[in-house]
Amino acid sequence: MTESPSNARLEAFCDGVFAIAITLLVIDLRLEDPDRIASTREFWLALRNLLPSVFAFLLSFVIILITWANHHAALKLVRGSSAAFSYANGLLLLTVVFIPFPTSLLGSFLWTDHAAPAVVLYNAVLAVQAIAWVVLSGTALEGGLVAEGAATARLRQNRRHGYAAIGFYSLLAVLAVWFAFVVAVVTTVLMLVWLAISIRMHRDPGALETETSN
Repeated sequence: MTESPSNARLEAFCDGVFAIAITLLVIDLRLEDPDRIASTREFWLALRNLLPSVFAFLLSFVIILITWANHHAALKLVRGSSAAFSYANGLLLLTVVFIPFPTSLLGSFLWTDHAAPAVVLYNAVLAVQAIAWVVLSGTALEGGLVAEGAATARLRQNRRHGYAAIGFYSLLAVLAVWFAFVVAVVTTVLMLVWLAISIRMHRDPGALETETSN
């Protein structure tokens, strides 16, 4: 049995969670031992050492931004909610608030010889997030929360993208055991691809559906 057709309360809660996750990313971006900086040269060196953390921050910011935009669009497609949909949504939010932790690890260890665990964990979280997208789309489709037509086609498309992302990020998580830096680069490129897809979907919702049906 579904609840009220309005998801305003659910969306407001989710927006708060996204905001907290982004805030945690910013909080972790800081110089190590600033009191030990005794010259301008040391200041520049400290900023250079911060570059991996800046990279990890920007990557995770883009991920959270894409997730927020797609989540906002997904909620506009459903009519009300259900217990299964709410818990699926909770799983997605769990992956969002957890992202700052692997982001911190990635920034700290990316340019070291032992970066593998950080890159593995980072991609594993993205794989779990893809699973959450599949579950969220599935509960909406199977729970009768979506009207027939464009909304149904869009959520089915989201689910297909989720399955593809599960495969990609799971493979990258395994490969990161041996090729951590290369996988970090591939993850970044892949995220830029998802960003382009997301922008295109929001600009022209029917374009990708047409391509998929061809």
